[in-house]
Amino acid sequence: MAGALNVVILAAGQGTRMRSAMPKPLHLLAGKPLLAHVIDGAAVLEPDRIVVVCGHGAEPVRAAFSGAPIDWVEQREQLGSGHAVIQALPAIDPGARVLVLYSDVALVTGETLGRLVADDTGVSLLTAEVEDPSGYGRIIRGPDGAVAGIVEHADATPEQRLVREINVGPMAAPGDWLGEACGALKPSGAKQEIYLTHTVDIALAEGTPVRAVRTCGPDEALGVNSPAQLAEAARLLRRRRTGELMEAGVRIADPERIEIRADVQAGRDVFLDVGVVLEGEIVLGDGASIGAYSVVSDTRIDEGARIEPHCVVDGAHIGARARVGPFARLRPQARLGEEARVGNFVEVKNSELGDGAKASHLSYVGDSEVGSDVNIGAGVITCNYDGKRKHRTVIGEGAFIGSGVELVAPVEVGAGAMIGAGSTITKPAPADQLTVARSRQKSLPLKKR
Repeated sequence: MAGALNVVILAAGQGTRMRSAMPKPLHLLAGKPLLAHVIDGAAVLEPDRIVVVCGHGAEPVRAAFSGAPIDWVEQREQLGSGHAVIQALPAIDPGARVLVLYSDVALVTGETLGRLVADDTGVSLLTAEVEDPSGYGRIIRGPDGAVAGIVEHADATPEQRLVREINVGPMAAPGDWLGEACGALKPSGAKQEIYLTHTVDIALAEGTPVRAVRTCGPDEALGVNSPAQLAEAARLLRRRRTGELMEAGVRIADPERIEIRADVQAGRDVFLDVGVVLEGEIVLGDGASIGAYSVVSDTRIDEGARIEPHCVVDGAHIGARARVGPFARLRPQARLGEEARVGNFVEVKNSELGDGAKASHLSYVGDSEVGSDVNIGAGVITCNYDGKRKHRTVIGEGAFIGSGVELVAPVEVGAGAMIGAGSTITKPAPADQLTVARSRQKSLPLKKR
């Protein structure tokens, strides 16, 4: 396609059917705002400019995308889709082809949009064949099969309502022509709004080519106008993403009982059990597995590593053949070496556990550097916070930390050291020595009652 491509995204509507104080473009679909999905789809085309038309809730919408390469314009009065495009036209590059998208039509893929803008002449409409076209504008075709117009559902005859090809909404047209066509639009309908679809009538009347581009599937046509439609969009997107993962060789126990809210890179023989939730950026090495009902966010899981059921993992790196859980929590900047072990009811935060290190039961490891082959007993706590600042604990390789030990940071335990159970360590513990820090045990007689 020759020439510049500009994208206009309409995101000014009130979304009254959502029955929410939150602007509709910010409602989350698979972990991201609806508007973000549309921007991501447009970004695949590498447009020269993206213009977002905001209106209702403009301030929080802009704030949510602060720093994004977007030009913003405001539609102060919501007077229809054509009126919204008119507000955006001054921000369009001269001579550019314009792709108009809608923030609530969030499932259209970049591949489909690429086909929509492939022809840089005339007007291109995105259409879909759906089982139930109720409420949608129908694509009317002439005897030769060419597009002859768009008829809204309320205005359609009984015969026209039998048509199952609908207008999805997105369209592409030369910017200069679109400006002239929108300028000729008049308010119409019960709401006296200016409708973008009426530019198609202008194109047909003057002989400007109008072509229809079908979506790859009916799921791309779904508009999100209510909580029920948002849930349906999430279901369709989940099905799409799990299908892509399984096509790549990932084994998923039940595709209907998993949430993929992430960009996932997966190797071979990966397994995801029921109830798993993936968020953010996820990298799964060959043979990695995630157990039932675990939530994993922004994490790298290396080859053969295993997360057992009911774990919460956020911002971690789990080394090859390491094992986590069940019921463990890894917080941001947790780093586990190869064959490391973090067991049940263990929490790790901003800490590195070396190769083969183990914290198997009921412990907290925070702001720590734990060497290879260290054994941390049950109930061990690194006391990393003094009320004002965080401090680090360093445990040398091969050290053994007995059960119930408190390591009061900043403190260092030498390599090969052993810390006696129940000790409170406030000073350096020498390497290859036993250190015990606890009060002497006493037994006193009880008074008879």
